[in-house]
Amino acid sequence: MLHTLISKLDTSLETASAHCDIPCGIYDPQPALYHALSVVRQMDILLGLKDKELDVHTCMQIARNTAEKEKQAEKVKVEIRIIWGDFIKGDNLKNNPQAHDLAHGIMLKASACKQDLHREDGEALVELVNEFAEMFWKIKGVKTKRVTAPYAPALEVVYPDL
Repeated sequence: MLHTLISKLDTSLETASAHCDIPCGIYDPQPALYHALSVVRQMDILLGLKDKELDVHTCMQIARNTAEKEKQAEKVKVEIRIIWGDFIKGDNLKNNPQAHDLAHGIMLKASACKQDLHREDGEALVELVNEFAEMFWKIKGVKTKRVTAPYAPALEVVYPDL
C-alpha cells in the first residue's frame, strides 16, 4: 500500500527540510539540567543510607533510588542527544566546534553516574550540561546567568537571562 501511495506522488513537488523529525523548533537544555541535578540528588540520598541497617525497607529504598538515578542519567543523555543531533548542525556546529566533544563528554559522564556512586561524577555531569546550555543559548543569541538551584542538591545551573 505504501509503495502505491509513493508511486503516485507528484515528483515535481519541492522537498521540504527541517532541523528535527517534527519541525517544532522548540529546544531547551533545561530538562537535561533538571535530570542532571536529579542524578546528584539520588546519589546524595543513597550516600545518606550507607550507615543504615540493611533491613528490607532500606534495601528496597536503595533499589528504588538506584533505579531512579540511572533513569535520570539516561534522560540527560536523551535530552542532549536531541539538541546535539537535531539543532547543532550546519553553521551552529561550524561556529561551535567543541559541540561534539562536549556532547560526547556528557554521554560518558552520564554513563559513569549510572555505573557508580561518586558524587564528583554527578557534579561534573551538571557542569558539563551547564557548559552545553551556555553554548546552546549563545547560539540562540540569549545571554545566560548562573544561579543556585532552589532545591537539593542546590548546585549552580545555567538559565537564560531574559
